[in-house]
Amino acid sequence: MLSLVSFLTGGVALLLAIPAIIPFLGWMNWLIVPIALFGALVGQFADGTKARNFCFVVAGFCILRLWLGGGLI
Repeated sequence: MLSLVSFLTGGVALLLAIPAIIPFLGWMNWLIVPIALFGALVGQFADGTKARNFCFVVAGFCILRLWLGGGLI
C-alpha cells in the first residue's frame, strides 16, 4: 500500500515537472522537489524499492533542472 502511495506521489510530481521544463517556469521545481522527496520518504517504509527509486529519479531530474537554470529560470 505504501508503495502505491509513493508511486502515485512520484507520478504527480512527474506530471508537475513536465511544464517546469519550459524556460521561465523552472521555479516550479522548488515546489516539485519536496513532493518527490516526500514520496521517497513514504517509499522508504514500503516493501519494495521501485517506487522510492522512481521518486528519487524525479527529484534528481528536477534538481538537475534547477541547477542548469540557476535556481530560477
